[in-house]
Amino acid sequence: MLDYDFPLWRPPSEGDNLIIQATLGCRYNQCSFCSMYKEKTYRARGLDEVFADIDAAAREWPEAHRVFLADGDAYCLPTGTLVAICDHLARRFPALQRISAYATPFDILGKSPEDIALLKSKRLGLVYLGIETGADALLKRIAKGSAKQMEGALLKARDCGLKVSATVILGLGGKSGWEDHMEGTAQLVNRAPPTYLSTLQLGLETNVAPRFFERFGEDFQWQDDRGVLVELRRLLERLDPPSPVIFRSNHASNALALAGNLPKDKGKLLARIDAALDEGAGVRPRWIRGF
Repeated sequence: MLDYDFPLWRPPSEGDNLIIQATLGCRYNQCSFCSMYKEKTYRARGLDEVFADIDAAAREWPEAHRVFLADGDAYCLPTGTLVAICDHLARRFPALQRISAYATPFDILGKSPEDIALLKSKRLGLVYLGIETGADALLKRIAKGSAKQMEGALLKARDCGLKVSATVILGLGGKSGWEDHMEGTAQLVNRAPPTYLSTLQLGLETNVAPRFFERFGEDFQWQDDRGVLVELRRLLERLDPPSPVIFRSNHASNALALAGNLPKDKGKLLARIDAALDEGAGVRPRWIRGF
């Protein structure tokens, strides 16, 4: 339908929705584990390009009601640019209900509450944020700021009514750092709960592996599936958010797919993990996993 600039990435939950590329690549593009946009040079697309794609999509799919703005951190665009894109989407798609985008914590912190409220009024009310971990030592190694910045972004979004779908990377601390990884992450989420929380498992492409091991050390020891499940159990065991969090581990990289609401379903989720640890129940074969 559209002449996309590949590679094109989107969250699992956006798989059935219209994707419009507002940017190409990722403005930040410094995360030591992420290969998604390493082969792309970042640029913000001109409004004429974006509007042309919206018009083309509207001719083919006029009933589309949810739109994801790609590429990387499209929420970094100036508020005026995002407002113009949202307004054009609303003009062309009468049934439009929701617009979403990837964001970094720096993008959220860089927008005023008034900007966030304005974008929310234009239906851009959900962002996908990779918190990855709440452990400062690991955040430094993956070049993603600090737990204080993550907490600030999550709390600011919550105060402004901006929904956040946050992701955590299981296995990021390896065999030696998993406990700090899970304890720090649980503390962060308990202090600043997102609307949605999901996990994925660490995987490295060849174009980022050298930098990752340069920052983590050549002696980094990968977690096997059992180690990852133990991590996941510790995370859920420690989570006690002051407001409900919708939890998912449905990303294709995960060994075990879970779904529930926290803290209400904690017992049920822990039982599923225990069954996987004891009997292998529900563990996905490696050949069907991926990114």
